[in-house]
Amino acid sequence: MLKEALQNKLDYEELANCMRCGFCQPACPTFRETGYEAASPRGRIALMKAVTDGVMEPDQDFVDQMNLCLGCRACEPVCPAGVPYGQLIEQTREAIEQVQEHPWYVRLVRKTAFTHLFPHQRRLNRLGGLLGFYQRSGLQTAVRKLGMMKILPKQLQEMEAIMPDASAKSLTDRLGATVIPAVGERKRRVGMFHGCIMDVLFQETNVNTVRLLAESGCEVVIATGQVCCGALHAHSGERETAKSLARQNIAAFQKAEVDLIISNAGGCGALLQEYDHLLHDDPEWQEQAKWFAGRVKDISEVLAMSVQPEAWNALPQRVTYQSSCHLRNGMKVTKEPVNLLQAIPGATYVPLKEGDRCCGSAGIYNLVQPEMSGSLLDEKMGHVASTQADILVTSNPGCLLQMKAGIKRAGLEDRMEAVHLVDLLARVQKKEAN
Repeated sequence: MLKEALQNKLDYEELANCMRCGFCQPACPTFRETGYEAASPRGRIALMKAVTDGVMEPDQDFVDQMNLCLGCRACEPVCPAGVPYGQLIEQTREAIEQVQEHPWYVRLVRKTAFTHLFPHQRRLNRLGGLLGFYQRSGLQTAVRKLGMMKILPKQLQEMEAIMPDASAKSLTDRLGATVIPAVGERKRRVGMFHGCIMDVLFQETNVNTVRLLAESGCEVVIATGQVCCGALHAHSGERETAKSLARQNIAAFQKAEVDLIISNAGGCGALLQEYDHLLHDDPEWQEQAKWFAGRVKDISEVLAMSVQPEAWNALPQRVTYQSSCHLRNGMKVTKEPVNLLQAIPGATYVPLKEGDRCCGSAGIYNLVQPEMSGSLLDEKMGHVASTQADILVTSNPGCLLQMKAGIKRAGLEDRMEAVHLVDLLARVQKKEAN
């Protein structure tokens, strides 16, 4: 059954485009960790092709290797044939989910998260309210003192320890409006994609994003009707749900009549920018998807166009940067975040060794593949510590949580903090410029 599902889902022409050159192997985190050919992009593509050609039957080892992939797409920029590996691994995972029988508790968790929670922002905000009550009521303190967290797996304990303050309010509740005027002359009208998790756990970052955009001359629209981007669904084999979410987002932002659609999360932005591919087989939405995908920009791209260091306070600290995989490999944004950091008066920018290598977060990878994720994180924190930086900056919520967990895990809490790029720029913005 899985063989037939793969034959129906996989783009065989792209599979055949792989030249087997091996340029992808040094860029692949799982290959570097294991040394196994099957754990490299070239090896996984070979397995996919062998199954579609009828040369082998896909077994549990096949499934395990597909699931071990981080989906970081570091192989794509170095591939001379331009093979879209990220699309192939998503197609493969969709085929696997189509036929795989999960235990009842896994089915329950997946159904709850992917169907009943992430697609519904109001439900997420209610969950944020409950989490916020847990954090602020004293329950969290009591649970920790009683040692009740020890019943959870280690990776969940680490995540709980660094969880940001949750919010029950929506971004529009915080801002008090759906349209925020530009400060001074209006240069463009942009739509703010607030995300699902971002709106609950990183709402201050969203507020700062809107403020920085307005100060750069943007009229900012919080498009009503927008929902989860669908990235977690697409990466986990739930592509049909991802397509449904894409259609809702396209309709919401088309109605808002914006020039650009701004994301402050690399993982979200990469999929938003590929809605045209996601809906390539839907003739009713092809043109709308192209319209949408062509307008998606990362916040750093917009801010870099209108950077004004004279409006920033000095920051006499050492700063380093961990790149978001999907921002770099998906959206192809590499220079703008670094340029912004280097423009901060008084700051000393310190390059991070292998700062372009995955930190091991990769959506929910750190929860479902904790051993590999932990190994990547430990190596990463060794490089981070060697920078002697005061501030570790990143541009994606998953990466930010992973970096916070890594700092705590490495015992660097008294020396360093992890901060989203937007929050750091908001921190140095002079009050009189607000």
